[in-house]
Amino acid sequence: MPSMLVIATTAVPDHLRGALSRWTSEVVPGIFVGSVSARVRDQLWQAVTETVGDGAAVLVHPAPTEQGYAIRTAGTRRRVPADFDGLTLIRMTAAPKAKEMQSPF
Repeated sequence: MPSMLVIATTAVPDHLRGALSRWTSEVVPGIFVGSVSARVRDQLWQAVTETVGDGAAVLVHPAPTEQGYAIRTAGTRRRVPADFDGLTLIRMTAAPKAKEMQSPF
């Protein structure tokens, strides 16, 4: 049975956006919404994780949890899902430090 999903992408290759828009609608740049089976959802997510490159992606879909949904992430993000007694909360990681310029001497 189809269920709704949302995939949010940041700085992913154009061919990945094209592949996602075959099964979903890109409602705003980088946000894909659709209603697909669990099998198609898992295949789409596998394609995302294999081609995300330096970008990042988040998948939110219905799941039999207390919250009613599950979150999956791919790529490097400052916001990381963390399980806290069965609830998925978002943990913020430290901002990446700017590389200090090294002296040539």
